[in-house]
Amino acid sequence: MAFDENDNKLWLSGNEAIALGAWEAGVQVASGYPGTPSTEIMGNLVKYEGVYGEWAPNEKVGLEVAIGASFAGVRAFATMKHVGVNVAADPLFTASYTGGRGGLVVLTADDPQMHSSQNEQDNRNYAFAAKLPMLEPSDPAEAKAMMQTAFELSERFDCPVLFRTTTRIAHVKGVVEKGERVPTESASMEKMPAKFVMLPGNARLRRAEIEKRMAATRELAEKLPENRIEQGNGPRGFICAGTSYNYVKEAFPEAPVLKLGMVWPLPEGMIRDFAATVEELIVVEELDPFLETHIKAMGIDCHGKDLIPDQGELNSFLVRKAVDPDSVGELFAPLDLPMRPPNMCAGCPHRGIFYNLSKMKDVFVSGDIGCYTLGFLPPLSAMDSCVCMGASVTVAHGMSKALGEEGTGKVVAVLGDSTFMHSGMTGLLNAVYNESNATVIILDNRTTAMTGHQNNPASGKNIKGEPAHAVNLEKLCEAIGVPRVRVVNPHEITQTQKVLKEEIASPDPSVVISRAPCVLLPEMVKAKKPVYFTNLENCSGCMACVRLGCPAISWHPLTPEQAVERGYTKKQKGYAEIAEVQCNGCGQCAELCKFDAISKRGEN
Repeated sequence: MAFDENDNKLWLSGNEAIALGAWEAGVQVASGYPGTPSTEIMGNLVKYEGVYGEWAPNEKVGLEVAIGASFAGVRAFATMKHVGVNVAADPLFTASYTGGRGGLVVLTADDPQMHSSQNEQDNRNYAFAAKLPMLEPSDPAEAKAMMQTAFELSERFDCPVLFRTTTRIAHVKGVVEKGERVPTESASMEKMPAKFVMLPGNARLRRAEIEKRMAATRELAEKLPENRIEQGNGPRGFICAGTSYNYVKEAFPEAPVLKLGMVWPLPEGMIRDFAATVEELIVVEELDPFLETHIKAMGIDCHGKDLIPDQGELNSFLVRKAVDPDSVGELFAPLDLPMRPPNMCAGCPHRGIFYNLSKMKDVFVSGDIGCYTLGFLPPLSAMDSCVCMGASVTVAHGMSKALGEEGTGKVVAVLGDSTFMHSGMTGLLNAVYNESNATVIILDNRTTAMTGHQNNPASGKNIKGEPAHAVNLEKLCEAIGVPRVRVVNPHEITQTQKVLKEEIASPDPSVVISRAPCVLLPEMVKAKKPVYFTNLENCSGCMACVRLGCPAISWHPLTPEQAVERGYTKKQKGYAEIAEVQCNGCGQCAELCKFDAISKRGEN
């Protein structure tokens, strides 16, 4: 949305600003896997002319695509969330050796507080380990501007450049000034085997070049405009970067600050000069003591995690309280808001699967990353483990081998269609090859729902929503060698239960494909759906429908006196009621009800 069209100012989120910055920097090829908080970058970038963008099956593939484009001499961009870098680490570390021809920037979106992640890792450590420069912006305007800097550094030092954001920077809005796209280079083929073929002999030579590069980038860090000292008053000085800079400026607006835009390598001379001007030096950073550790290694005395929390997100209140607790007043205190637990949507097809699994007490459910992870929460409580993308299948296989054929209980893996494309296929291949007796349930809802309905190789559309080849999951599983492949409609709870019991009882590896589209897909939202309502006079209070955990169904407890007043027996402890405005017409509750208390609106 234009903020002021006359002077090219836009009101953008950090992710939107990064997309604009990548386009202005001349990116021609971009690839990534959707993962909060990075997802919107790719979705916005492909709207610009002159950029080829795609959703890759996983982050490793996405980075390798970008590396290939860089080898062809054009600027390339790979996006992923913090845990995605774990998947892409193999090519990332080798790309540090090979470099490229066109600039290559790899975006890592970290998630302090784990708003939508399974861990809280600090990916600044990847810059140190892979010996790569890393930039970190503190607002959308800086995020846009730093993209150009990142590509220039990549080409100047012949290496990928890591670009770190966090959830706050990704989603906060700010004023961004639109610029012009830089001239782009034409792709070309140039064979450079000594540089691009990482046999040990070549890699040893490139290893020496890395140390030369790091020495040069350390020298540049001293004069890079993104690293700056802001003069202030008082004996206390702060060193910070990224979103922590905003918290420091809000909590201590008059204090001197060394703001780092390049968080690796560090400008040692600048840090020493700044430290010499203050009586007390405090490093404010989220998560790991990354800056603090390296500053202390320089022999510089400073405070850091002895004051600042090392877990979760910071804010101005926490920073002020940690540094100067006596000065904290009510105006700084955050609001104490009630928790709002997440839930699968009304009409979600995953609910039928987890409802059935919740009834199977002797079955261990190995889960995965997606909307369906919410199957862990009550009242379904039907997930027993969740490690990382694709691990559902391999964990289930390992547990089934440990238990043995005569062990107590059976093991089931549950993962979505996008997660299966990401890293579930190799696990299934391993399970078949090594004769697992675990059952794999693929929740095929035709999209990558958790991150906002991005397409994947099984959905039949590409990143722009254009028609694309759709993987046939049944044939793929059969080609891998799965002897038993079944397809169910999860809304048909009784039939699904029958199939699940049969496949779980089978000694052979089997796959059950639960196929029903996400209710929030545009075509589903527009479609005319039945709406169910509660015949309150028939409700027995059995709570069968309530145990689905559907947000459209509420439970109203009653005292014996209230039950009699409403026409029930005094033993009835309450009644269930459907909020029709929330109902998405899946019919799961109607199938469970044995007392004709739930009907379609419009039926007699």
